[in-house]
Amino acid sequence: MRQDLPESFKIQMQKLLGGEYGAYLESLDDPPAAGLRVNTLRWSPAEAKEKLGASLRPVSWTENGFYVGIDAKERFAKDPYYYAGLYYLQEPSAMAPARFLPVKPGDKVLDLCAAPGGKSTELGARLRGKGLLWANDISSSRAKALLKNLELFGIANICVSSEAPDKLAGLYPEYFDCILADAPCSGEGMFRRDPGMVKDWLKRGPEYYALVQAEILDQAVKLLRPGGYLLYSTCTFSLIEDEENVLALLRRYPEMELEPLEPFPGSCGGIGLEGCLRLFPHKLEGEGHFLALMRKKHAEEAEADGSRQEHELAADGVRQEHEPAADGHKPAADRDRPERKQAPDRAWHAPELTTDGKLPAGKLPEKIAETPELAAFLEKCGFAWEPGRFMINGEAVYYLPEGFMPARGIRYLRTGLYVGTVKKGRFEPSQAMAMVLSSETFADSISFSHEDERVVRYLKGETVFLREDEPKRQGLQLLCVDGHGLGFVKASGHTLKNKYYPGWRWM
Repeated sequence: MRQDLPESFKIQMQKLLGGEYGAYLESLDDPPAAGLRVNTLRWSPAEAKEKLGASLRPVSWTENGFYVGIDAKERFAKDPYYYAGLYYLQEPSAMAPARFLPVKPGDKVLDLCAAPGGKSTELGARLRGKGLLWANDISSSRAKALLKNLELFGIANICVSSEAPDKLAGLYPEYFDCILADAPCSGEGMFRRDPGMVKDWLKRGPEYYALVQAEILDQAVKLLRPGGYLLYSTCTFSLIEDEENVLALLRRYPEMELEPLEPFPGSCGGIGLEGCLRLFPHKLEGEGHFLALMRKKHAEEAEADGSRQEHELAADGVRQEHEPAADGHKPAADRDRPERKQAPDRAWHAPELTTDGKLPAGKLPEKIAETPELAAFLEKCGFAWEPGRFMINGEAVYYLPEGFMPARGIRYLRTGLYVGTVKKGRFEPSQAMAMVLSSETFADSISFSHEDERVVRYLKGETVFLREDEPKRQGLQLLCVDGHGLGFVKASGHTLKNKYYPGWRWM
């Protein structure tokens, strides 16, 4: 039995779980589950299982998730298919939030606390290249890892930023159709997987994080359009971080309503708030998680429902029943929160669109038209480019998501697909561009099989060579594994000079 659990945490869980507390403690001695989520932009789950091995077992709550053995996890992280962005290694319970946010192609979607990108990559895949995926993380170092994972997955319609949520809310009020707020938390659900989380819990426990989460939720409501959906999730069991925060939000914003989530085998409902989902490690193969889906009513709906909804259980009631508090306790989300500077009241609006919902078309930007290499490259890609969506920033060429233009004052890491750079009349395509291409979508491509040793040599940054019985090539080529883009090479006969991005190399 784990000896490092704080006594106050054990008391909390005993009250929370009652007769199931013993089963929970025993589950902490089990090895954590490892998972793999298929990139449905590239593969079907059936094809992935066929290629990766029959040992994959399906995760019941998401159709493109599989369990992998702990001993096999390292092998999957060192596989050419991983470097081709065909799947993401993710803890199985962490697959649930993106699965339950009702995203559809064409939506404007915001992942507010997105790093390292596991949930964002799934949201982007579900958009099918249409609409906008905005992935944000307040930590710039974590946002860089987030950007890599999104580009590795071949998601082109992205915006990646590193901003405080209130800054985004001041510039993009009621802009997004769907928002995921997978908020920072005390991490109680990860104690088995990462014992180091216990130290953080002792330093900054549920009381601290509940305040942070409430502030994030406030800004998420401001960013959400009427009729849009907000999914709030944590990887903790604490009532003040989970149900109490949701109930407090519903009281503060009568225009928000809870949308019940349908339980799946192994999950259970919220404690004192039905319609939420809780995942416990003694009930399923996965770590602890909490999910609540809310919808923002249209003005006429909110007016018809009255100025404020009464909920069956107030947050205090939840605590009194399940987690008695010290004298004078108030739910964390209702306490006075530290004042923060408000973002300037500068509402930003998308540029005027044409009748078919696209940015006004026109000629290719002058810098593109004057660069024959770039113009020829775009023609080879086989995409139906919309000229009005190209943006030139210095030497960099970007292709913006539908209906999106960057606003001033945001710390962007990426705005759209980074196509490449134009310098002294020459064009160099980006690694991100290679990841959205395949042998079917780029005219000049070379595809090696998964088992070909040249694939790993290429990923290590080495020059590779075509065999004598293979056709000679000349100029820029897309190198693929089983038809999926890995990166570019500069061919000269049988010699393929490596253009793979050094920061992504196989180590």
